Amino acid sequence: QVQLVESGGGLVQPGGSLRLSCAASGSIFRLNAMGWYRQAPGKERELVASITSGGYKNYADSVKGRFTISRDSAKNTVYLQMNSLKPEDTAVYYCNFRYVRPDYDYWGQGTQVTVSS
Repeated sequence: QVQLVESGGGLVQPGGSLRLSCAASGSIFRLNAMGWYRQAPGKERELVASITSGGYKNYADSVKGRFTISRDSAKNTVYLQMNSLKPEDTAVYYCNFRYVRPDYDYWGQGTQVTVSS
């Protein structure tokens, strides 16, 4: 079992910054990836960024150059630094932990990010 605790969401103005954190705990014992998905009203959930236990990173084109994902392996914590935020970034952001080979997902409870004047 893996438990995920998210923090860092909130309300910011366009151009502002936020940092999301997600700490994983439990019996983590094989290849895995952590990342962030988001879901805006009326839209499908989409991958924002991910990072594997080996350090490989992947970003959605819409956030590349503005968001940075990082991982503290010792703490099993993933961070998402979000800069130059836009109104279209408004969504509920979900932390994801994924075991690979075979795949199995755990999800955080979600944290609201609102970018508005």
